[in-house]
Amino acid sequence: MTSRRCPCGLPEPLAACCGRYLGPDGAAPPTAEALMRSRYTAFVHHDVEHLLRTWHPSTRPATLELDPDTRWRGLEIVDRVGGGLFDTEGVVEFRAHHRDGVQHERSRFTRVDGRWTYRDGSVAR
Repeated sequence: MTSRRCPCGLPEPLAACCGRYLGPDGAAPPTAEALMRSRYTAFVHHDVEHLLRTWHPSTRPATLELDPDTRWRGLEIVDRVGGGLFDTEGVVEFRAHHRDGVQHERSRFTRVDGRWTYRDGSVAR
């Protein structure tokens, strides 16, 4: 990972921010929001392995193909409920901006074996 700014929107270099969670030896994000930000960064970098690894086992697809033409432009966290260091569940509402529009979602996260996982999400209005 390089010293460029992390795509998740925090003012840190990629390596010091979401980069530490990506890849096969990535650390576990400590909060639901940190996982959400790392998953957005994984979409930006087409890191399918991270996306599948952090998906809840009950809702994880067998495979995942990302559209190589999608150009992500920014992440905006709108709301958080739970999802902290000592929680077992959390919700993060976000807007993920891309070249063709905005994905606005309320995502649910659950800890599995001590690690945050993305369970599912619903389109927010």
